[in-house]
Amino acid sequence: MGEWAGILLAAGRGRRFDPGGVRNKLLQRLPGGELVVAASARRLLSVFPRVIAVVPPDDGGVADALRALGCEVTACPDADSGMGRSLAHAIRHSLPAGGWLVALGDMPFVRESTLQALRRALDEGAGIAAPVFEGRRGNPVAFGALHLDALLASSGDQGARRLLAFHPVTEVAVSDPGILRDIDSPADLAS
Repeated sequence: MGEWAGILLAAGRGRRFDPGGVRNKLLQRLPGGELVVAASARRLLSVFPRVIAVVPPDDGGVADALRALGCEVTACPDADSGMGRSLAHAIRHSLPAGGWLVALGDMPFVRESTLQALRRALDEGAGIAAPVFEGRRGNPVAFGALHLDALLASSGDQGARRLLAFHPVTEVAVSDPGILRDIDSPADLAS
């Protein structure tokens, strides 16, 4: 098949962050000054040599920020149809790959150690691996090659949740509250 690939989903519109759609949450700055999407991508790039980032056609500068970091950027023409379409688009673009770690562009607080633990779970044969912090499952999630067809068929707003509901998931215990923290409102930008 191929090497593992990191997938960064950065094609959402972030309407909860700004219902008017004026401020893209991925381009907001964290307390240290880094863009939300750049922090998310940088951690993924530290563990996966190849990261495919999917953006909407009119991304407002997200693609430029991700390319500057070394991500392979691809625009999903159907991004507004839901996260599933963006996921399928990114997986198709990643081929050949032997597995994927699917991360979200609005989750900049996930620790590198968590990404490494999920990658190890794939290396050890997990079909699906998800991080768990204090009994709660979070993101990102890793998928082995046996789920390729299902990932390519993803659609709607659920993304890959259906896979997690109907297939065995290796839960990876982590001491990382970042797996539960996304940026949904301006208040979430504080660290």
